[in-house]
Amino acid sequence: MHTRILTAMSGGVDSGVSAYLMREKYKNCSGATMLLFLNEALNIPGRYPCCTFENIQDAKKICEILNIDHEVLNFMSEFEEHVIKNFVQVYEAGATPNPCIACNKYIKFDLFLNYALKNGFNKIATGHYAKIEFNNNRYFLKKGEDISRDQSYVLYCLTQEQLSHVDFPLGDRKKSEVRILAGNLNLPVAKKHDSQDICFVPDGNYSGFIKGYTGKNYLPGEFVNTSGKILGVHKGIINYTIGQRRGLGISSSSRLYISEIDPASNKIILAHENDPDLYSKYIEVNKINLIAVDDIKNKINACVKIRYNQKELPAMIFRTESDKLLIEFPEPVMTPARGQSAVIYNGDYVIGGGIISRAFNSLNRKI
Repeated sequence: MHTRILTAMSGGVDSGVSAYLMREKYKNCSGATMLLFLNEALNIPGRYPCCTFENIQDAKKICEILNIDHEVLNFMSEFEEHVIKNFVQVYEAGATPNPCIACNKYIKFDLFLNYALKNGFNKIATGHYAKIEFNNNRYFLKKGEDISRDQSYVLYCLTQEQLSHVDFPLGDRKKSEVRILAGNLNLPVAKKHDSQDICFVPDGNYSGFIKGYTGKNYLPGEFVNTSGKILGVHKGIINYTIGQRRGLGISSSSRLYISEIDPASNKIILAHENDPDLYSKYIEVNKINLIAVDDIKNKINACVKIRYNQKELPAMIFRTESDKLLIEFPEPVMTPARGQSAVIYNGDYVIGGGIISRAFNSLNRKI
């Protein structure tokens, strides 16, 4: 079957090189830029690196150089509904969201992919650093060749159907190679800086974004220790995340970390570095998606990553309910955060993952 591919074009070097590689591989390639938000529409001042006029123009220039078509797709309302509102609600609930995973699940590999399939394309391509392998009638998701750039963690939500229509052309390449190739192609973005942090909060000021978006005042409350003793006053729970130790404004003879955020009482619980309450031997995850297997019926030994920038840890994984997994670590791990994703690996292969719903230290029943 003749393949037509639509490449997601952000106006950056990764998507630009991806479009070139797809044009060379499939010949029939087009580019599309997703318009996800505008500052004015979100009531947020300042310039944001995603969805600016300059980025759209960069994407258009790349497509002109590559002699491929380019279009702009307006997904602003869907992005706000599925990504931004979720980001705000999770923070307000005292948990820690990962909006990149939500964007991949609901926008890039759902909305964008469905648009492509409905408009005569067979596949889409993105500039993610990850690999797809097809073997024994199954698609597998693997880590990218450039481990320092590997993005398999944020892609664990992809289904077999979605993986069958996706290409990751940068999966076998190092970032340094991508920049060299962009320079050789005379792409205007060859030396363009990579986007940092969350696209709609590039300065990292999450609480400032949330306040500007909601227009709410988030009340201060008490910092307490694990015994309930008041240690100080916090500035509102949206300013903090589980595991945070900087910016607490509390003097202590040893390091203090946030071990729990309780939105009901508006209290933030702090624990010292050697406090057992800061660590959890078990985590429960829901909203499960499995890639490498159809189901986990018996316990399996694997490795689990509980944050994007952390190493995988050995663990045992159990199915407890239809949409719940229990993960047990040999030793308690520090501050697993509700709202983050736990992604299960077997070597370079992603088995699957889910959202951390709770973390604890003891079981009331045997597994």
